[in-house]
Amino acid sequence: MSSNCNICPEWDCQKLEDFKNVWVVGEVDENGITEASLQMLTPASKIASKLNTKIIGVLVGYNVKKFANQFIEYGADEVIVLDDEGLSMYSPHVYARAIAELAKDQKPAVIFISATMKGRELGPYVANTLRAGITADCTEFDVDEKTKDVLMIRPPFGAILLAYIKTPTRRPQVGTARPNVFKLPPRDPNRKGKIVEVKVKEIEKPKTRLISKKMLPISEVPIEKAELLVSGGKGLGAIEGFNMLKDLAKTLNAPVAGTRKAVDMGWIPHEKQVGQTGKSVKPILYIGVGLSGAAQHTFGIREAEVVLAINNDPNAPIFNQSDYGVVADFREVLPALMKELSELKNKLKAKGS
Repeated sequence: MSSNCNICPEWDCQKLEDFKNVWVVGEVDENGITEASLQMLTPASKIASKLNTKIIGVLVGYNVKKFANQFIEYGADEVIVLDDEGLSMYSPHVYARAIAELAKDQKPAVIFISATMKGRELGPYVANTLRAGITADCTEFDVDEKTKDVLMIRPPFGAILLAYIKTPTRRPQVGTARPNVFKLPPRDPNRKGKIVEVKVKEIEKPKTRLISKKMLPISEVPIEKAELLVSGGKGLGAIEGFNMLKDLAKTLNAPVAGTRKAVDMGWIPHEKQVGQTGKSVKPILYIGVGLSGAAQHTFGIREAEVVLAINNDPNAPIFNQSDYGVVADFREVLPALMKELSELKNKLKAKGS
């Protein structure tokens, strides 16, 4: 591959063949590397295999080296740790500068970042600092066999088509994917790998400071982690219809989710939206009530094991994505369903006693 010195005066000169390895930037919480970050090892494994290169996990923060082995157990060949007290508070431009300086030195071909709230912020900072391309919210990744460019695959707005995006003149190639788009790879506690601690040359001073921190209580399981999920759409007609849905969810001890239309109508907060612009979910059972099944929404439930749809329109697209469908008015179905569930609970309780 030839250098790209003459493409743009803003860019440094690069020889693309000098760039190798697939990086996965890890986000860390109090329990270690987040599941969303570990999920990115799944596409990283595919791309690293096609490029005949290694998977390298990158950890940035303070006192994070203790989590490095988690990356290896889930598939990384090596972990680079940037551990410094100056990185104890997350700041996007500070973290991005540290990652970018490391990337300039190590020259990764690809950088994957999970599109969590932090990742969606950090990714563009990293790409901009490196003058690199970035494709957000990818649903798949592949490699152009002729050029070895990584294909970043994502649905455009409306999710009717798939766009194949590549960066043929710059490295690294940066891509993000939302949590639960990719499955968590299997864990091997006996897997071995190299852990390298790198000193940050210079840590920028944060442009913000933390005044206070308060953990908000979680009253129910987040929708992206729920095994049972009840979801509603515009077809519920009004907030009263959504209240019926909440009664069903309470009976099942399941959280409530909704479509983009339900969010727009003010029936449910955005953090409980399922779909391309919301969250991807992977419950054992997904009950969709009064939702049409637009491509934008069904993208978010593609990992659900069983989908039950209730809609009075027999031609609703959701039935094409469902394992079971009920063509009826939800006002009749939900009370009958809750009655059956209550009777079943009472029988099980009596049998247990």
